[in-house]
Amino acid sequence: MQQRTAQARWERWTQRPLLALAVVFAVAYALPIVDTSAGHAVTVACTAVEWVVWGAFAADYVVRLALTERRGQFVRSHWLDLCAVVLPLLQPLRLLRLVSTLLLVGRRAQMADQIRVTTYVAGAVVGLLMFGSLAVLSVERDSPDGNIRTLGDALWWSFTTMTTVGYGDHAPTTGLGRMIAVGLMLSGIALLGLVTANIAAWFMERFEKDDVEERAQTQAILALTEEVRALRAEVAELRDHSLRP
Repeated sequence: MQQRTAQARWERWTQRPLLALAVVFAVAYALPIVDTSAGHAVTVACTAVEWVVWGAFAADYVVRLALTERRGQFVRSHWLDLCAVVLPLLQPLRLLRLVSTLLLVGRRAQMADQIRVTTYVAGAVVGLLMFGSLAVLSVERDSPDGNIRTLGDALWWSFTTMTTVGYGDHAPTTGLGRMIAVGLMLSGIALLGLVTANIAAWFMERFEKDDVEERAQTQAILALTEEVRALRAEVAELRDHSLRP
């Protein structure tokens, strides 16, 4: 019980600092891609910041694992967190650090009770559009056959890909670019399904509430009808009793 309470306190205390670090990661990731004139020192500093942020999330996972009572169950139920922590160690690519950090931020955001589904979906859409655009621009800009050369092209491509419209005016030509495209398409479909399910649940809740109110009104009307009948019977009985000699 004490370990569970300590874990809950740790998750509550570290939630906002980790989200702030995620914002720092976003700036460090985007700066070398957007600003092509950034020098080698700036690029190295941004890379170091990315690794520091990933290290903070990795340390958070280790601390939560140490504080939990059932570590085996924790690893099984948080396998996505573990994959996100181990992923950048397998191959030192910036794209893997991006994916792992997004996964860890999403997992921590889902743990927060005060974050509503709508806010989470909106944040996920904005985050996927931004990071998808930056990621595809970083791998496609220098491709000889690529046609995604500017941030505007990347944003337009990300939006059409996430919505599964796919006009075809911009398309990735590299292997990594196509992997990013698959991730965006699957994410767009999943988010659309989540929004649709949320709207359907809201309508069902409203309909159930209306049905409950209607049944309550019907029961009240029936009760009043029975009372009126009882009163009529009493009045009739009193009238008959008064008319008797």
